[in-house]
Amino acid sequence: MPASPLPRRQLLQLGAAALPLLLGGCRQERHRLLASRRDLPALWTARLPRDWSLRSEDEPAAVAEALRGPAAARPALAQLWDGWATSLPASVLQPFGSAGLLSRLAPLASPASRLFAPAGAPTVAFPWAVDPWVLLLRDRPDLARRRDEGWGLLLDPSLRGRLVLPSSPRLSLSLVQADPQRLRQLRRASLANDERDGLSLLLSGEAEAMVLPRRRAVPLLRSDPRLAVVLPQQGAPLGWNLLLRPAGAAVEPPLEWLEAVLQPPLLPRLLAAGWVPPLPRSQLEVAATSLPAPQRQLLLPPEAVLQRCWSLPPLTADERRTLQQLWDEAAPETP
Repeated sequence: MPASPLPRRQLLQLGAAALPLLLGGCRQERHRLLASRRDLPALWTARLPRDWSLRSEDEPAAVAEALRGPAAARPALAQLWDGWATSLPASVLQPFGSAGLLSRLAPLASPASRLFAPAGAPTVAFPWAVDPWVLLLRDRPDLARRRDEGWGLLLDPSLRGRLVLPSSPRLSLSLVQADPQRLRQLRRASLANDERDGLSLLLSGEAEAMVLPRRRAVPLLRSDPRLAVVLPQQGAPLGWNLLLRPAGAAVEPPLEWLEAVLQPPLLPRLLAAGWVPPLPRSQLEVAATSLPAPQRQLLLPPEAVLQRCWSLPPLTADERRTLQQLWDEAAPETP
């Protein structure tokens, strides 16, 4: 006797239950790009290929921790600034590849691509943006007119208790060339050491000067006439924004997406937002032609100034101890 057909309702229920399984079998796994929030421009990440997804962490420490974790849980690509990237064990990274892409960068970027290892070491990073630290002033045209004094402005007596410094002691040390006396003056002048969230102190008027990455100052200059930026003629510490390939990542970085950051139509828009890839100067000048002159001068300082800027490669254990001792000895006296 033939089996009786299933009722129509039961057939529909079976179809609905099977649909997710069918769709799941066709869905392509997405490769993950892990970054710290605010450290990759949305203009660029919006162009990620469809088989890639972006995950943002609130702090770069979380990105670094993910790279140190189990290989199976690591992302396919990760973004970190050089200070965080150089703290990673070499075993958690693999060569970046994309040699043609890296050859388009200016020679200045070469040490950062090796994480400051000696020449000939593997290229493990794509340094897609470079960012000098600058001095941002609020309602201080008197200090802006003295910009030739450069980082010496930080020690002006009028800024005592009105100055926001970087959270990194090493950056503050480099601004005064690790001079003990000037370091003591600098630490006594500081209202806070927090470049990431200390901007609210400047904009509210509690602070009058702040040391921060250039990219964070550029958008503010267009909207707040009280602000002025000083990029000292003697140069400044450089921050390198890097993309890294974690060890074990089998997928190649998305080359077309990476190339987009180095050329129009995206490049001029990134420059307008303060992001500067380390390209040859001639290419950057063409891409920046539509920007207002003050902004263009800040983003493309004279070549001599750029040559006087410096990166902060990893420290040896002895160097770290020496700088830590200098920092501790310069601490303000507690009342």
